[in-house]
Amino acid sequence: MKTLKIISIPAVLFMIIAFNSGTRAATLPKTNKDVKTAGVVGNYAMINGIKMYYETAGKGAPVVLLHGALSTIDKDFGKIIPELAKDHQVIGIEMQAHGHTADIDRPLSYEAMAGDVVTLLQQLKVTNADFFGYSLGGGVALQVAITHPELVRHLVLASTSYSPEGGNMANPDGLRAKKTEDVNQSVWRKNYNKVAPDSTKWPKLLQKVYGLMGTWKGFQASDIKNLKPPVLLIFGDEDLSTPEHQIAMFRLLGGGNWGDLYELPNEQLAILPGTSHVTVVDQTDLLIPIITRFLKTPPVK
Repeated sequence: MKTLKIISIPAVLFMIIAFNSGTRAATLPKTNKDVKTAGVVGNYAMINGIKMYYETAGKGAPVVLLHGALSTIDKDFGKIIPELAKDHQVIGIEMQAHGHTADIDRPLSYEAMAGDVVTLLQQLKVTNADFFGYSLGGGVALQVAITHPELVRHLVLASTSYSPEGGNMANPDGLRAKKTEDVNQSVWRKNYNKVAPDSTKWPKLLQKVYGLMGTWKGFQASDIKNLKPPVLLIFGDEDLSTPEHQIAMFRLLGGGNWGDLYELPNEQLAILPGTSHVTVVDQTDLLIPIITRFLKTPPVK
């Protein structure tokens, strides 16, 4: 079975600029006090040689949050966690080389990151959970669902494609290009500086993410078809994948038929209006009711 490899296109554009730019290091103390969201507790666990950082909040059925490339729990889910924690035990995880979690001498791969997530959940004695992955984190969540379907009750994938053929980089209408941001001055770099155990490792993180992106060959359609848990796909209408690709992925899951006539599998598709790849996780008012409703649906197809 092929390993899913997914990367944020905006992050890739930033990285291209970053390799030609200098980086400025910042040395800051790193403790659980870095966590600012009320009710959130930060912890570390030794996982496969990594001192992995995770956060927990709330009580109830567990839901695992997996962030995007170059990002952190707080950046991607800071506004979402308080809402989900009302009815769930939220477990946010910062993956290898991201945020509070240090890097090790190992390339970034979806198999390895998914293995880290599974091992951490085993240590936490979590045997079944809902998963919400965004971009890079969506790829990791998918890999977990493929290799450990018994662990995944519901699967929420935000801005997660399954093939590079679905990329939305073309400009058929001659639209004016936006100014590309230097990744070293971006919100991702600023958040990394605040919490990373060694912020001088930022260029290495860029290099590893870029290496992961460069090897992505796509995902087999049959693997999408064979996913066991119910899946909610969330995209922006201005996302890095085309609307056609988003619909094709939904079709592979068995969705898109006339629900008034047929009993359909528990798959859902949400396309957020006026939303790009980067801003999907900022649409809290739209995301919370969509996700919480989906998580209440029967977990078996």
